[in-house]
Amino acid sequence: MTEIFRTALPDVIKIVPSRFGDYRGFFSETYSQRAYANLGIEAVFVQDNHSLSAAVDTVRGLHFQMPPHAQAKLVRCGRGAIFDVAVDIRRGSPTYGRWAGFTLSAENGAQLYIPVGFAHGFVTLEPDSEIIYKCSDYYAPETEGALRWDDPDIGISWPLTASPVLSEKDASAPLLADFNSPCTFEG
Repeated sequence: MTEIFRTALPDVIKIVPSRFGDYRGFFSETYSQRAYANLGIEAVFVQDNHSLSAAVDTVRGLHFQMPPHAQAKLVRCGRGAIFDVAVDIRRGSPTYGRWAGFTLSAENGAQLYIPVGFAHGFVTLEPDSEIIYKCSDYYAPETEGALRWDDPDIGISWPLTASPVLSEKDASAPLLADFNSPCTFEG
């Protein structure tokens, strides 16, 4: 039976699909449009992405795409472990600027559904961690954006064990206070 966990951020959902195992390993249905629609996830996914981060403490994010190519994501970890984070960037939202984070690993099989209007990032907890995620819109570089991973106004408690491994883009991303979000809350 699939387990569903509502989070402190409306519409961000942690999902743990059932696994059926025996001496050979396990089987898990990681996505079914019909089953996920029954959970209230109406996103139509059009692109799958797969990334590898070799070093522990690699931080990627906080990334998003702006309208008209904003993306919902369904994130899981295929190998290793990550601490996965969603940040509400919807203007007018009662949870604007707040975050929720969860450990996703190959071992626990957990997934995080991140709707449109949220920034996304993660830090690797194990070497050679692989992240697999579905997106509800195609990659459109002209609409991509980022926020600082260590923005004190957001205050993410990253479980770092050393200095983070960052891209130049992520290290120099703007702060939330300097960001005029094109995403709006439609509550």
